[in-house]
Amino acid sequence: MSDIGKLLIELRGKESLREASKRIGISHTYLDTIEKGFDKRSGKVVKPSPDTLRLISNAYNYPYIKLLRLAGYIDEAKDEEEFEAFRNDPSLERWYRELPKNKEEDLKRLKKIWEAFKEEE
Repeated sequence: MSDIGKLLIELRGKESLREASKRIGISHTYLDTIEKGFDKRSGKVVKPSPDTLRLISNAYNYPYIKLLRLAGYIDEAKDEEEFEAFRNDPSLERWYRELPKNKEEDLKRLKKIWEAFKEEE
């Protein structure tokens, strides 16, 4: 079982898979698969998408950024290092903290823009 699977079981508590999945907006079989950490049919490891993690975050009122880290989308050390650059400007800090609330496609576009700026340096 994955770390994210253990956390989801803990967050769900006594709520049934069906109740929790309905509240999250995913199927109960998919929630079960995420909690177990692998697809029982194929045996492959399951990594929920950032969009699915956002649904889970909203349903359980759990920080989205922490779910992204547990799922391996964000390297905590790198994230903190990048955040350090925004600490001196409160408006940039707020903007940076709001980034995880954006849609996955928007984040990809922002990343491309950022990479283009870095190439010009």
